[in-house]
Amino acid sequence: MADGIRDKVAIIGMGCTKFGERFDASPQDLIVEAFVECIGDAGLEKKDIQAAWWGVHMPDISVGRGATVLGAVLKLPYIPVTRVENYCTTGTEALRGATYAVASGAYDVCLALGMEKLKDTGYGGLPLAGGMGYKAPLIGFNMTAPGAFAMLATKYFSRYNLNPQEGKMMLAKVSAKSHKNGALNPKAHLRKEVTVEQIMNAPIIAWPLGLFDCCGVSDGAAAAIVCRADMAKNFRQDPVFIKALQISVSSGDEMLYTRWDGTHVEPAYRAGISAYREAGIKNPREEVSMAEVHDCFSITEAVTMEDLQFSPRGRVKEDIDAGRFNADGAQPIQIDGGLKCFGHPIGASGLRMVYEMYKQLQGKADKRQLKNPKIGLTHNMGGFPSNNVVSVCIVGK
Repeated sequence: MADGIRDKVAIIGMGCTKFGERFDASPQDLIVEAFVECIGDAGLEKKDIQAAWWGVHMPDISVGRGATVLGAVLKLPYIPVTRVENYCTTGTEALRGATYAVASGAYDVCLALGMEKLKDTGYGGLPLAGGMGYKAPLIGFNMTAPGAFAMLATKYFSRYNLNPQEGKMMLAKVSAKSHKNGALNPKAHLRKEVTVEQIMNAPIIAWPLGLFDCCGVSDGAAAAIVCRADMAKNFRQDPVFIKALQISVSSGDEMLYTRWDGTHVEPAYRAGISAYREAGIKNPREEVSMAEVHDCFSITEAVTMEDLQFSPRGRVKEDIDAGRFNADGAQPIQIDGGLKCFGHPIGASGLRMVYEMYKQLQGKADKRQLKNPKIGLTHNMGGFPSNNVVSVCIVGK
């Protein structure tokens, strides 16, 4: 019987560029910047890397199609390179490919790298379904991301009896926390604290979501080098071990039937269950020290706390009000600023999240360092609340 990948693979090096409007850097520059930090952190040479997985979501905008891009830019030594894409989980998908390859015994050392370069094109926000070359028959062609997630928020407010002011205040506290954390992160796109009052009074994008409830997109890249767990301490004394790496994809039931209640993301719940089983976690609320989740909108972070079993169903507001997810709370979330403030270069975001967990577990997160974290979790979501793909990665010492 399959027993998963728990503790079979270790991360021995990571790198991450500064995210933002990187008009100073080409796509190739970003790839190199992340890779140089990553391979230097691992203390390896390129000849030690046996295979690579390369994630980019919008290649025609960012850098061009095909696996040859990564090989050419990094001058890799004629090794296999696989290009992957899986919406906003693309970076985690690259890490999954590298991790599974090592866990299978096919390779000893592999590279995962994700990048997106969007700002030079004037691209911003998220596209209409069906736009930018997407074909999305289940979700139609008139739905926008802010509109879809706004409906998630209003349904949540209705089901759990939050009046408009209470609901909007809950979401404002989510964003204010991320801005406070992001202000301490020198690699973050947005580094300015914002008050709850400013968030509450910001222009509305799709009610109840205002300007500060929505993440933007960024330029950036992130990378990881993984190896067999039994080799890890040959390279460094503080490797980080992968405990679980799971992906769940919507079946379409949410859009087609009435079983979905419209207040949660079913694949997030399912991916969480699978990851906890693989990692041997019985009580996520108590055992997961910290997490980076896919806060494309403030409501997404809020419902993800319930989907991942950090908060009971319908009661995340109590935990938000109590400061549970703040930097000094019992279970810090988005300690690096999250998508909201670190930024969201789509192909890199999953690896960026793991980068923060890696640094925190090694005690190398500088001003945002948490006190002795043991287990970190990352969560990516691509698509809409009713039709999506979700990844969950769990790492630890």
